[in-house]
Amino acid sequence: MTRVPMTPEGFARLTDELERIRKVEVPKNIKDIEEAREHGDLRENAEYHAAKERQGHLAGREAYLQDRLARAEVIDPRKLKGDRVMFGATVTLENEDSGEVTRVKIVGEDEADPNRGMINLASPMAKAMIGKSVDDEVKVKTSQVQKTYYILKIEFV
Repeated sequence: MTRVPMTPEGFARLTDELERIRKVEVPKNIKDIEEAREHGDLRENAEYHAAKERQGHLAGREAYLQDRLARAEVIDPRKLKGDRVMFGATVTLENEDSGEVTRVKIVGEDEADPNRGMINLASPMAKAMIGKSVDDEVKVKTSQVQKTYYILKIEFV
């Protein structure tokens, strides 16, 4: 069973979502199915089919969340230290070409949100940074271009 790294915040977010599905979404969906059944012929009842489809999506998401939480390896970045980039590190980078400074945090797959500077541990950028130190060069190759960054700062916050 492969462990799934995540921060305490990510674990809490998935736990909250699972609880919401179980306590709010599923009961509402059951009610929607019952109401749709009352409308008669189920073969041509769009509300019924939509509610049944939603039931399948909810069951799938619930199973996914249960699996992820069961395999979670919760790692609190505030308890980590060191001078190398690893899971949970917040890294300040400078783009070699533009001089633009970017700050990213390496998190688990379920927590990744590039718009908030949270990148997946399995992403090309995170993979290129893992094990590097301050002042190291990081080359990130995307499908169309290679970018070079320099690590300015590594924090565990």
